[in-house]
Order: sequence, then structure tokens, then C-alpha cells
Amino acid sequence: MWQICTPETAASFSSVAYFFAREIQHDQKVPVGVVEADWGGTPAEAWTSLDTLGSDAALMPIFAARAAEMDKQADVEAIKAGYAREDAAAKAAGRTPEEHPWQAPVEPWAAASLYNGMIAPVTPLAIRGVIWYQGEANSDLERAPLYHRLLSSLIGDWRRQFAQGDFPFLFVQISSYASNPEEEYWGMIRDAQRRTLAVANTAMAVTLDVGDRDNVHPADKQTVGHRLALAARALPYGEDVHHSGPLFRQATTEGDGMRVYFTGADGKLAAKGGTLQGFELAGADRRFAPATAKVDADDATVTVTSPQVTAPRYVRYAWPNAPDATLVDSAGLPASTFTSEAVPAAH
Repeated sequence: MWQICTPETAASFSSVAYFFAREIQHDQKVPVGVVEADWGGTPAEAWTSLDTLGSDAALMPIFAARAAEMDKQADVEAIKAGYAREDAAAKAAGRTPEEHPWQAPVEPWAAASLYNGMIAPVTPLAIRGVIWYQGEANSDLERAPLYHRLLSSLIGDWRRQFAQGDFPFLFVQISSYASNPEEEYWGMIRDAQRRTLAVANTAMAVTLDVGDRDNVHPADKQTVGHRLALAARALPYGEDVHHSGPLFRQATTEGDGMRVYFTGADGKLAAKGGTLQGFELAGADRRFAPATAKVDADDATVTVTSPQVTAPRYVRYAWPNAPDATLVDSAGLPASTFTSEAVPAAH
């Protein structure tokens, strides 16, 4: 059943989707309907059908992870049962039960579980496109290297299941959060999302500049919704509107430095705040070191050097989980995380 958007209904709805839809309605002057299907802290494989996951041998590690998750479910249930017994004993003794650590539910992490429960039932609906905001739950070392392949497969899966052609699939690049760099690889996920732009009729909203290094759920949802709306205006609605910040195109070695070329920028490149930060260089050993970068005189390329890397081969940008990254275009849209490596390393 459809609900009219009111302050009461919007309060429990996706904030990003609300701001996105509000801008599209204002721009297009037509009613906009949004179907919300989300579950916080879940991996992309949970949103992909088993047919698609099972048809790609490269995605087979997902099923090994699924088996591990089922084993973990038994542990979680045992822990919860123990807490319940402790609570009952405390109440019987007239004491207030202690607060227990939160135990994440395991069922939503199972491969295809959320696809079966939340996507398959709505595939008969006619839709104009999809907005997608996910990735953090795929950031561990076991999942992150598969994310480009997985997200590309998910997009193709949904397009087949909805049977409405290659509808626009607009996604948000995960932002920045100071999680444990030995356990989570947000730079790898952001780069995988950038690489997924190779899939036809996709666009990405970069949000590095509106993240919160101390909160995995940054408060600024309006900017995220606005950038998704820019992409929608450019793709399905065909407006001549700039929607993408600088995207890595290629890098060449020049002497003891590297020159980086970009696409997607609106006019000139610039450093937000005046100082260009976020670049690293590596030699053949792929051990990256902090680098100095500057926008060149043509305002279209960036030159990167580092005294620690005298024979550079690779360059990357905004790779840490919570990077200090300041490259933008003249419209103020931020550059995406990238690495020039064909197969990115975790560190």
C-alpha cells in the first residue's frame, strides 16, 4: 500500500531516498513514488539471487562465507539463550538485569536472503531506476576483493528480474570512517564501486567530503540525496547537468613522479582548502608512501611525487578508511578514491 509522504511517514523512511525524491519531484514537476527496501549492516550478496551467485565461479567464496555465517548463527543463539537465563535469574532475585552486548543477527547476512524476502516480491512493479547505498558490510578482507564483481552481478541480476531493460542504477560510494585498517578496507570498496561505473547506465555519488570519521552513519543525508538526484537528472531524465566529480582515467610515469589524468570533472581541477591531500605513490613493490601532489598549470591533470619512491609505478588517492582527501572540480564535486593498480592491494 502506498503512503503519502508526510512528516510522520518520512520520520521512519530512508533520509537519502526522501531527499532524492523531493529534489526529483521539484525538478520534474511530477509525483514520485519510492519503494524502500533496506536492512542496515548487510552485505551485497544478501541482496543477490542464488541463481546469479551460483552461476559465477568467481563468486563461489560467498558460499563458503555463508556456511561460516550459519555456524556463527548457532553461537549467537547460544549467547542470547545465556543472556535470557541471566535476565530471568536476576528478575527472580528482584534485581534489574544487566545490559548485554548487542549481538548482530546473522540471518540477514545469508546469501540471497534479503533478495528473496525484499526484492523478489516487488519485481512485478514498474520502476524508473534504483538508488543503492551499501558497501560497508563487504569491507573485510574476505569480501572486499570480490565487491566489484559482486556489485556488477547484482546490477545485472536486478535488471533481469525486473525485466525492464537496463534501467539506471545509481549508487553511493561509501564515505569515510576510522574503522580498524587491519580488518576493514574501505578504500578497496570505494575503488571497486568506481570500477563498477564500467557497467552501462550507472552513476556514482561520491561522499568522501561529507563523512564522519567517528560515525559510520554520517548525519549529512541531504548532500547524498542531492548528488544522487544530479545523477538521475543526467541519466534517466536526460538533462544537461553536471553530476560527477573527477574520475581516474590513467596515470603515466614522468621522471621521478607520475601524472594523473581524470574524466568527469566540470572544467578545472582544484584543491578544496587550497592544499592537495590524499595521494600516495608506490614502486614495483607496491608499498605505498605519502606523496606531494599539485594541480598542473592546465588545471586538468595532477602531478604526484614522493622522496620515498624514486621509481614510481602506481598512484592511488583517498585510500585509507578515513582519508584526508581534497581534490575537487570547479563545481565543488569531490574526486573518487582510486588506485592505478590493475588488481588493487589491500595496503
